[in-house]
Amino acid sequence: MFEEFEKYLKEKANLTADEINAVRAVSIEKTIRKRQYLLQEGDVCHNNCFVVKGCLRMYKVGDDGSEHIIRFAVENWWISDRESYNNDKASEYNIDAMENCEVILIDKPDFDRLLTTIPNLKKFIDGLLARSYDAFQKRIINAISLNTEEKYQNFMKQFPDMFYRIPLHMIASYLGVSRETLSRVRSQSVQK
Repeated sequence: MFEEFEKYLKEKANLTADEINAVRAVSIEKTIRKRQYLLQEGDVCHNNCFVVKGCLRMYKVGDDGSEHIIRFAVENWWISDRESYNNDKASEYNIDAMENCEVILIDKPDFDRLLTTIPNLKKFIDGLLARSYDAFQKRIINAISLNTEEKYQNFMKQFPDMFYRIPLHMIASYLGVSRETLSRVRSQSVQK
């Protein structure tokens, strides 16, 4: 499992063999079964999670019991509740596996130490967080300015591989529309 993470780090963060070994020493390999939680609402997020295999989702359950999906994470993506992680406070979100997953977890104190001792990793993570922030801003503007068909087309263009891995009702939740509306838009799109 770590070999895939090592390949990712060498390619994306340009780490040396010694730096990879430092990361390996604090990495926790974990298998998560489909529907199993990585993080539950009320718990504190204590680690960064790198997805080696599978698909996870981060979501909040509304007062009416409906799920509001914030994000997905597939192979070579990172996922955690940054607010909980950064502030050591109870999470308002759940993160669970939509498929059987293999992940690498790194506890916050170990991750912070890696960032102070491995400049290339810090530079890479800073860039990753900046791109993540940019993506969230874009997601917010799309959510408030695009119609359902545009949201659907944008999702298809942005995540073509994920579309077939994620149930339609979860895509609808992510886009902030009803499943029925998304089904109708999808059918109309296929007919065009």
